[in-house]
Amino acid sequence: MTAVERCQVAIAGAGPVGTVLATLLAQAGIDVVVIESGEDCAQDLRASTFHPPTLEMLDQIGITPMLLEKGLKAPVYHWRDRQSGEVIDFDLAEIADVTRYPFRIQCEQYHLSRALAEGLAQYPNAKVRFSSRLLTFNDDGAGVDIAIETMTGIERLRADYLIGADGANSIVRKWLGVEFDGFTYPERFLCLSTELELADHLPNLALVNYVSDPQEWLVLLRVPSLWRILVPTDGTQSDDVLRSDATKNAIFDRLIGNGADVVTKHRTLYRVHQRVAKSFREGRVLLAGDASHLNNPLGGFGMNSGIHDAFNLFEKLLPILKGQTTNDEGLALYDRQRRTVTHSFTQTQTKENMAMIKGGQDDAHQRRRDAMLEIKQDDTRRRAYMLRQAMYQSLEDAAAIT
Repeated sequence: MTAVERCQVAIAGAGPVGTVLATLLAQAGIDVVVIESGEDCAQDLRASTFHPPTLEMLDQIGITPMLLEKGLKAPVYHWRDRQSGEVIDFDLAEIADVTRYPFRIQCEQYHLSRALAEGLAQYPNAKVRFSSRLLTFNDDGAGVDIAIETMTGIERLRADYLIGADGANSIVRKWLGVEFDGFTYPERFLCLSTELELADHLPNLALVNYVSDPQEWLVLLRVPSLWRILVPTDGTQSDDVLRSDATKNAIFDRLIGNGADVVTKHRTLYRVHQRVAKSFREGRVLLAGDASHLNNPLGGFGMNSGIHDAFNLFEKLLPILKGQTTNDEGLALYDRQRRTVTHSFTQTQTKENMAMIKGGQDDAHQRRRDAMLEIKQDDTRRRAYMLRQAMYQSLEDAAAIT
């Protein structure tokens, strides 16, 4: 295959992970090309929470001020019992001694992707190629030959390394043949968004609320322009039924009453997975973000862990690209650190969060409520819990892996 274009790193996917990694590389003087099948960065409604350590990382590429300006600061989040109305609150101000950002920022992820993609235009060594679909690639041990489909034909690119940051349905992962172990939840999740101010109807509402209930749990999240309501649905029902006015009305009837009066901006259905790739690296091809791991959204770990992948990978890849070492053991370490911590932290924690919010029959709901109260009332356990939920513990766990 004859290459008509050459770069040091090609990245498939212009989402948060791909654009963060591309910006890190571009700022370090590395030639990078981002390949994105869409005409623009995807306007994905799923991810909207930026955790404190992620904000600290993004400061390194100068994008955190934009998130602070566009987003909402959420220092407090609630675990709420829907049946009793009880609220168990956690305030990240308690960990202000370990971070300059003792809060979450609620801001849709596409603001990050778009700003970074536009910002790459200032670097002569960086390109973002929209409407370009990665077709195939071949790693010959010295580099990676890539075929890209555009509106006008098939183009060729040769890169030293290829990064698959192309999401849950990653073409890169599929071409590598890497197994994606795990499971899919039987429920489908319905995300409704509305400009209606829910705080006018639900007293003492935080910007982030996990509402526990054995019958119908909810996540209520505020982003700058909307409230987002995440609710499980019957996976056997049709898309049309689940997106219907009748379903929407019933959900809001149970939540605030007068469901028929609520106007929604979006009604999005999606399946939720707990999956981890068997390997994050095969030769000169690496995986990051949703291409390598998926988890349920409770806790807001998905996008954040993907951004953590990007920073970890950059740290390992840069010395090789700069010619400072010919030893690629750092790439094997990236795989060990990020894959291990995905299993030990992200997967485990999101499953625990799901179990807590779903409640259960008999006395399971009460036991989980009592366990959460014990955490809240114990200063040591509460701090450890918040450091875990803020993802500091996962980063510490990863750094300990050698």
